Amino acid sequence: MGSADNDRAAIPPVGAWTVFLVFLRLGLTSFGGPIAHLGYFRDEFVTRRRWLGERSYADLVALCQFLPGPASSQVGMAIGLSRAGFPGALAAWAGFTLPSAIALILFAIGVASWGNALPAGALHGLKVVAVAVVAQAVWGMACNLCTDSTRVTIAAVAACVTLLWPTAWGQVGMIASAAAVGWLVFKPLQDAGHDPLPIAVSRRLAAALLILFCALLIALPIMLRIWPNQPLALIDAFYRAGALVFGGGHVVLPLLQVEVVPSGWLTDETFLAGYGAAQAVPGPLFTFAAFLGASMNTAPSGWIGGLVCLVAIFIPSFLLVAGALPFWEQLRRSVRTQAALAGVNAAVVGLLLAALYQPVWTSAIFRPEDFGLALLAFVALMFWKLPPWLVVLATGLSGWLISIVR
Repeated sequence: MGSADNDRAAIPPVGAWTVFLVFLRLGLTSFGGPIAHLGYFRDEFVTRRRWLGERSYADLVALCQFLPGPASSQVGMAIGLSRAGFPGALAAWAGFTLPSAIALILFAIGVASWGNALPAGALHGLKVVAVAVVAQAVWGMACNLCTDSTRVTIAAVAACVTLLWPTAWGQVGMIASAAAVGWLVFKPLQDAGHDPLPIAVSRRLAAALLILFCALLIALPIMLRIWPNQPLALIDAFYRAGALVFGGGHVVLPLLQVEVVPSGWLTDETFLAGYGAAQAVPGPLFTFAAFLGASMNTAPSGWIGGLVCLVAIFIPSFLLVAGALPFWEQLRRSVRTQAALAGVNAAVVGLLLAALYQPVWTSAIFRPEDFGLALLAFVALMFWKLPPWLVVLATGLSGWLISIVR
């Protein structure tokens, strides 16, 4: 292990442009969701480039799983930060995120401009495939995060509360309650020591970034009450979604839905069509925010709205990653923190289960053929292991064909 560490130490820091190009290639080719992304990252940065050691990478993944937000994007930001400082973190985010964000903004503009010319059956097929995608996410997360009766109970209660109290703050309250239950009930094992992460951020700067994260979370709603306007409302809604989502990209679905649909910013149909399209592009699922921003019924929309929402939903991840890294060693050794997180993870499964019913299922499954198409898409994803983009395209085409023969 010492020889490998020496080899990595001999690798000089790289420029932000190099970091951008490496992550741009990953952003163009990384299909399959956050777990697949982490596999691609390991092959690229641990095996091929040796920018990180195996233990350091595992520690970094553990940190980003611990934090709210998109884990794969946060790992990418941290790797960019370690190789080229803060410009490297920005370059890693831009390279990995912009390909799918641009594709989804173009799709949103196309739906807005030529939505009536698009086959209605194809758009409905995108809503149907969202049922399969969310069901797959619920299944996988439940198997990993709800491993005993207590966790299953937390998930079930969270799903019921979310359906009965479908507001963003209701979900936040449910997550906080689950953290308290986990803190009191669960007793995880003490983790072993680990290699230090090769990232130099002072504790003073890290503390300032964490304070800024909390300050924005509190100040944005207050500012919106004092100066009500649509751009600030978008920033507040998407910053809060990015700051409070535990469990990865699919879990952002219910938080975003309660922010943008009840307010009339866009319809359930547009929301689910975009969510289905987001499965067909590489990169992080959080770029779904770019589609939502570009689809808004009120200004800003289009390119400006898409970029505003995209940046707003990722700012919390940047602040948290850079702020938490210097304190990670102490945090991950806290058994109580791990216990609270176990409760949060179980509640996250319940939030996603509620989203599977409302709005995903209720907006897409109306007839037996809708159920059959969703079931085939689920089997294709879960058991045939077909790539998500292929399943999305096939389901959209099938929806169009069904609408013709119906």
